[in-house]
Amino acid sequence: METKNAIEIRNLSKMYKLYNKPLDRLVDSLGLSRKKLYKEHYALRDINFDIGVGECVGIIGTNGSGKSTILKIITGVLSPTGGSITVNGRISALLELGAGFNPEYSGLENIYLNGTMMGFTEAEIDARLDDILSFADIGEFVHQPVKTYSSGMFVRLAFAVAINIDPEILVVDEALSVGDVFFQSKCYHKFEEFKRQGKTILFVSHDLGSISKYCDRVILLNQGEMLDQGTPKAMVDMYKQLLVRQNPVKQAQMNSAIRESQKKGFQMNPNTLEYGEKQAEIVDFVVIDSKGLQSNTIEKGTTFQIKMRIHFNESILQPIMAFTFKNIQGTEITGTNTMYEGVNVENTEPGSECVVTFEQKMDLQGGEYLLSFGCTGYQNGEFTVFHRLYDACNITVVSIKNTVGFYDMNSKVQIEEK
Repeated sequence: METKNAIEIRNLSKMYKLYNKPLDRLVDSLGLSRKKLYKEHYALRDINFDIGVGECVGIIGTNGSGKSTILKIITGVLSPTGGSITVNGRISALLELGAGFNPEYSGLENIYLNGTMMGFTEAEIDARLDDILSFADIGEFVHQPVKTYSSGMFVRLAFAVAINIDPEILVVDEALSVGDVFFQSKCYHKFEEFKRQGKTILFVSHDLGSISKYCDRVILLNQGEMLDQGTPKAMVDMYKQLLVRQNPVKQAQMNSAIRESQKKGFQMNPNTLEYGEKQAEIVDFVVIDSKGLQSNTIEKGTTFQIKMRIHFNESILQPIMAFTFKNIQGTEITGTNTMYEGVNVENTEPGSECVVTFEQKMDLQGGEYLLSFGCTGYQNGEFTVFHRLYDACNITVVSIKNTVGFYDMNSKVQIEEK
């Protein structure tokens, strides 16, 4: 017997008309011009895929790839320009913050408003109310207008409504990123419960760790087109190549030019804070993942390299090269330098250069970090900063297992039953 799909998408496209000025839009809408006054922009072009009943499918891609657009079409918020979409089952969606809520209504009133829009009677909403309020856990704020809510409170209530109306298909956009870590953990437990119940989840996120951990299959979009679909690991690897602006489909044909294309795509902070008198200068740096690709994304548990090139404008005795990881709140997490590691630079004559390579295993928890570089040393007995680059680039750590704190102890656990 053939298994029915929860969602079927065929040749789906969404085109927007881009006008140079408002008057062109008015003239075009009134049909007063014979020539085309707009440019066509395809947010989605000829997309085809199926989602089976009970699958948890992730959609990833760079900004502007059409991820949110496709979710809005699936949930009926937007109409497609072409193609067809079939949804088999009751669908509940948590899209961008604010969708489906009236800011003037209280949280309680919005629960009933959303439930009514989804086809429930007041009695059916009453039966689910305790579960919704318990999951949201926002206390007496449920009686206040939602316009007074913090973003965290808002998403707690929105998600509580979305998952407690007994949907067969749950669609979730990036909204979970504003919840605290405990609420996110509760949401992911709910995901697992939904999967055990045979329900379907469609999940869009930039959190590659969550995509890898929870999704059965991943769809990769780029600039409105579907590049590929497959296992989370394969698609995350392909996505990482997109981030360095390579064509992952033609990877095997690009070996001769691979380093040039990688370096062009390695993302650096255009607003890096730098200081120092540059007796020695950091002229280049890069991060290389376990596959030898220059990347801002590193998988937890893999070995990676941090490289920095130093140009010496003066002769310096035993310069110290360093790197530091900080979290996005600015707390220094870890780092090291050539002095700690017992490595010295021998030749520092003016005009000479050296490349320092730090190789290590990535044991930081999954998340976003900032990487800083420094070159320091001693002149005339005084500690001197030659050159420092603060927050020079971001590093995304992808993890399918996070533990407590900043880094993983890599514990080996044994249980003896007696």
